[in-house]
Amino acid sequence: MIGIFIFPDFQLLDATGPAAVFEIARRLVPTAPEVRMLAVEAGPVRASCGVEVVAADVTKARGLSTLITAGGLGVEAAMECRKTQAVFRSMARQQRQVASVCTGAYILARSGLLDGRKATTHWAQTAEFVARFPKVRLEPDQIFHREGHIWTSAGVTAGIDMALAMVEESHGERIAIETARQLVLYHRRSGGQTQFSSLLELKSPNGRFGALLSWIRENLDRPLTVEMLADRAGLSARHFARIFASETGTTPAKAIERLRLEVARERIESSGDLIETIADATGFRDPERMRRAFLRAYGQPPQSLRRAARRTQAGKG
Repeated sequence: MIGIFIFPDFQLLDATGPAAVFEIARRLVPTAPEVRMLAVEAGPVRASCGVEVVAADVTKARGLSTLITAGGLGVEAAMECRKTQAVFRSMARQQRQVASVCTGAYILARSGLLDGRKATTHWAQTAEFVARFPKVRLEPDQIFHREGHIWTSAGVTAGIDMALAMVEESHGERIAIETARQLVLYHRRSGGQTQFSSLLELKSPNGRFGALLSWIRENLDRPLTVEMLADRAGLSARHFARIFASETGTTPAKAIERLRLEVARERIESSGDLIETIADATGFRDPERMRRAFLRAYGQPPQSLRRAARRTQAGKG
């Protein structure tokens, strides 16, 4: 059984996101473990949004192989609950998988399970988390991180990425990909990927040019000239360049390169595709040109990021 641990004022999507992943995976693989909502006491548990979820008693759960805690506004009280701490410590002692979504990492840290380990949590909690748990080697810019049988993930939707990685480990890449498709996910993010999207970092990602930016991301293999983009926007090239920079805070050329870098990094870290193939598919064309762009943006060449991602996925930190 896979347990999703919840508590009063938990973040609903922290719990239901991973639960949906495991539910879909079980449809594809009937022998996969079932998923259940668990709490320190059986009964309805109210999420911070007001929705109530019925949970079973975590101390009475049988055959529990994985226990994932949600985060949320109520995590401060939950992390001080002795019964909660005892449950997670017991799981860890038995070498069963324990995991956290978002600020659920506070529960694992308070239980001492992250001492001396690398972990991640929501980027907004970085300073406070480091101050409160100095023994934890926080990785503030990762989607999720695994070290042995302990997993941690960043805010909200990162729990879905972590759950998909768990599905891939248990049932293979094909099932994980099909699960993602069933959930209509645009792409699966690797654990080492940054918590920030290039589109979100723009000054106004959903404004006048929101649809155009999404189109660019899906057509990076094309020669994306200012003239082409201006034509799609129904503007002259000169007027387009000026308005685009004013609204997004960057030039069309820089926005395109940031998107190319983001998509190329995703593929490098999550696939075995040749560097040359990725360079061509993302519009860099020349692998050396892509390598130079990676060095400017990340301080590392593509091959180094791929090796680091594989070490993370293998649980070697």
